[in-house]
Amino acid sequence: MRRYETISIIKPNSTEDEIAAICDRTAEIINAEKGEIIRVDHWGLKKLAYLIKKEQQGYYVYCEFAGTPAAVAEMERIFKIDDRVLKYMTVKLQDVYVPDEPVEEVPVPDTEENPDAEEQA
Repeated sequence: MRRYETISIIKPNSTEDEIAAICDRTAEIINAEKGEIIRVDHWGLKKLAYLIKKEQQGYYVYCEFAGTPAAVAEMERIFKIDDRVLKYMTVKLQDVYVPDEPVEEVPVPDTEENPDAEEQA
């Protein structure tokens, strides 16, 4: 299994029940492929940077999960068919999922610790 995160943007005129149905369907697909939901966050209604399918706002849902590439393919196929989903993006976080292991983050150079770093450049 691999670790993924998916952000989906749902039409703003969708009801809470429709949004819950989309999230439940996504969870069913992942669980059917022996996957595991790690975290689901509803970020809520946000203004889009540009129009997507003539919509100015979208309801954002973040889902982090462990699953197989087949589960991702099926989930994205359902998203393509569903007219309520404006856009989605799935990113692989880890090749091998180990429960309770944090995701490795790329370190960002901190200029506060080394103030001479800017002067030397």
